[in-house]
Amino acid sequence: MLKEQIFSISSSEDFLAAALATFRFQYTHTIPYRKYCDLLGVNPKVVDKLEDIPFLPITFFKTYSVIPEGQTATTIFTSSGTTGSTTSKHYITDESLYRESFRSTFKQYYGDPKDLTILALLPSYLERTGSSLVYMVDDLIGASENLNSGFYLDQLDTLAKKLQALDQQNKKVLLIGVSYALLDLIETHNFQLKNTIVMETGGMKGKRKEMIKEELHAVLKRGFGVSTIHSEYGMTEMLSQAYSKGNGLFTCPSWLKILTRDPEDALTLVQGKTGGINVIDLANLNSCSFIATQDLGKVHPNGSFEILGRFDTSDIRGCNLMVD
Repeated sequence: MLKEQIFSISSSEDFLAAALATFRFQYTHTIPYRKYCDLLGVNPKVVDKLEDIPFLPITFFKTYSVIPEGQTATTIFTSSGTTGSTTSKHYITDESLYRESFRSTFKQYYGDPKDLTILALLPSYLERTGSSLVYMVDDLIGASENLNSGFYLDQLDTLAKKLQALDQQNKKVLLIGVSYALLDLIETHNFQLKNTIVMETGGMKGKRKEMIKEELHAVLKRGFGVSTIHSEYGMTEMLSQAYSKGNGLFTCPSWLKILTRDPEDALTLVQGKTGGINVIDLANLNSCSFIATQDLGKVHPNGSFEILGRFDTSDIRGCNLMVD
C-alpha cells in the first residue's frame, strides 16, 4: 500500500518513487487538484521528477473540498483567522495517517513522550474548534502518561509555578506555546530553566506586533533563561511537522520535503535563495501532498530550511487559475 511506502522512505530514490505514486493517485482521485493540473497543461504520464509536479496554492483549501472523490471526512481541521475572514478547511478521511506522522516525527526528534512532562500554552488554539495542533498536542500529552502534563489557557501563575517546580526537581519538560502567550508568561514571571525545552509555534495571532524570528527568540531565551528556543513548523493544510532545535533551522522527517519557488513566478522553482515555500507532505495522502504556501523561506544544501516571512498579498501571485 502507498501508506506503507510513504512511512518507510529511507533514501532520495524512495522519496521520488513515493512522491510520483502519490501525485498520480491524487491527480486521479482529487478533483480540485486534477483540474488545477489540467489548467496548467500538465500531462501526468510524462511527470517523472519532483520539479514537474504542480503545487496547489494553499488558498484552494478556503474554497474547495480537497479530498478524494467518494471518500468521507471523519474530522475537519480549520485554520485560525481574523473576524470575517475565510478559513481553510482540511478534510481528514483517515486520522491514523496524521497520528502516525506526528507520533513518528516527535519520537524522532524528542524521544518517547513518556520521558517528558508536556505543558501546552495554546490559548488561541484552545478557544476555537478544529485545531490540528491541539489534536496533536492532546495526543502527545496522553502518550506522556504524566499527571503533570496538560493544557493551560490563561492560568499563567499556575503554569509558572508548575514550570519552576518541575525544573527544580530535574524533570524533563517540554513547554510548547504560541508566541504571544509565551511573551505574556515571561513578562509577568522570571525563569532560569535548566531542564526545560521551550518550543514556540505560530505567530502573534493579532495579539501583539509581529517580530522577526531572531528578535522573538532572543527575548524568549532571556525570559526563560535557556540557551535555545525550539520551533515547530506545520499548518492546518498539512499532516506533518518540521522541527527546529535552535537557530531557526528546521529539518524534516523522511516523508516531508521543502522546496522554494520564484516569488515573482509561482511555477518556477529556485535554489539557494529566498523564495515561496512549497511543501511536499506525503502523509497528506487523502488530500493534496503538493502545496504552495504563503510563507517565504530559504532551503539550504543539506535540506534544512528557515522561514523568513510571508507574502504581503492575500493570494499567491500567478496561481489564481481557477474560479467558481
